[in-house]
Amino acid sequence: MIASVCGQSFNAKTIPEATVTSLHTAMQAGKLTAVQLVQLYLDRIEAYDKQGPYLNAIIMVNPKALSEARRLDSLYKVTGKLVGPLHGIPVIVKDNYDTYDMPTTNGTLAMKKSIPPDDAFVVRKIREAGAIIIAKSNLAEFAYSGQFSVSSILPGYSRNPYDTKRTTAGSSGGTAAAVTANFGVIGLGTDTGSSIRGPASHQSLVGFRPTLGLVSRDGIAPLAMTNDTGGPICRTVEDAVRVLDVIAGYDKADTVTKRSEGKIPQTYRQFLDKDGLKGARIGVFRQMVMPKNSDPQVYALFNKALDELRAAGAIVIDSVRVPQLDTINKSFDTIPQLRRDFNLYLASLGPNAPHKTLESIVKSRQFHPYLEKGLLDAIADTLAPEAHKGWGKNLALRERLRQLLLRAMDSTQVDALVYPSFSYPPRLIGDLNTPSGTNNNALSPPTGFPAFSVPMGFTYGVLPAGLQFFGRPFSEPTLIKLAYAYEQATHHRRPPESTPPLSKKKHKAVVQ
Repeated sequence: MIASVCGQSFNAKTIPEATVTSLHTAMQAGKLTAVQLVQLYLDRIEAYDKQGPYLNAIIMVNPKALSEARRLDSLYKVTGKLVGPLHGIPVIVKDNYDTYDMPTTNGTLAMKKSIPPDDAFVVRKIREAGAIIIAKSNLAEFAYSGQFSVSSILPGYSRNPYDTKRTTAGSSGGTAAAVTANFGVIGLGTDTGSSIRGPASHQSLVGFRPTLGLVSRDGIAPLAMTNDTGGPICRTVEDAVRVLDVIAGYDKADTVTKRSEGKIPQTYRQFLDKDGLKGARIGVFRQMVMPKNSDPQVYALFNKALDELRAAGAIVIDSVRVPQLDTINKSFDTIPQLRRDFNLYLASLGPNAPHKTLESIVKSRQFHPYLEKGLLDAIADTLAPEAHKGWGKNLALRERLRQLLLRAMDSTQVDALVYPSFSYPPRLIGDLNTPSGTNNNALSPPTGFPAFSVPMGFTYGVLPAGLQFFGRPFSEPTLIKLAYAYEQATHHRRPPESTPPLSKKKHKAVVQ
């Protein structure tokens, strides 16, 4: 039969801001099917990504999304049970995650026809949980920039739905723009320096950079394996936690995940406590936000956030310091890892890979011009990263920073540190002169410690800002409790006005 997607009680007006819980409730009540849900999101992508506000967030829509939804609906009809915790949930996947049935481009024209032999570990896990990949999203090519999302696959930049003249940040900016515009329920991003938390902050979303070793990087195109990790980008803490439940855990293909054994609870959802801030000790890390290096509205918003933490019952310790932080961060040697790591990744793609080496990609000239110097530097450095004189020094600095942060947190007995994810609002697209204000690079990437960004409101009326919770290694349960309680006490997120609910006329009928 033919059923109008708008004829259901779960319809075009209710789809924006839908959560996994609300969608599963509708499915179990017989008010929604996976096919109808996928079509609702496909209609929004068609209406808003390459027309209207022209967000330019999507590289490729999955041509098999509706057929996968039909398969899941058939299974549910027969068994009466959801396939898994993400049954029928449309997911936006950053296009540096391997997908066996779609190209994985890494945003690079040279990799346009690269179809991996299998899924990335994380992609396989979400599919096993019942999720549907609805689209692959744009990124800063090679995940190279935390400031903007532009690639050689798509013409033009991904645009911020809250102000389309402004950047989405990078490199997971396409995923974040798509999730905030309600092109899918949840998103997958990657973070080497800033690239989950930055886009989440700029798009009023929740972004989890987990402890290095909690989530496998197998099948994710690498940038620097000392820092690389994947994680969720979602509209709510609860949805991000649902994703983390699915993707966290040991993977023999990524030996760093051995660290996670024995440290993962049966479910992270047990830590979703709206009273989680009561009695919690929160350390203010003012080294990340001072009047001299912050936008005045971001600075004021952060101080308001501290008042909100206090109102929710937290004990705010103002402030916690690491005196050597600036010295340490300025002392790291720049040692390219891309050549070695990316060549290993290309080898994993098998004999049908369009390129076998990074040098081959550079020779093809099929990449965005802003990458040229970085790529040329990477292939010119023929030493293994570990063979550089500065490698040992960098490892020592990382460990020194870990110990100093743990000492500062332990001596003040704080559960987490907080600071703005960005100390400036999203910049205009193309502006590389005014301060970006990112605070995402200094603590979490070099230490491997977890850091979550959650919405803390808006500056200048419409420009989102994020509050970052930084914790000890494998302290995801604590960060979930704190971030969820803050979110529930404030409800700062609001959807962008540029992508409102569609009218009935703009939705398509679904053939059941």
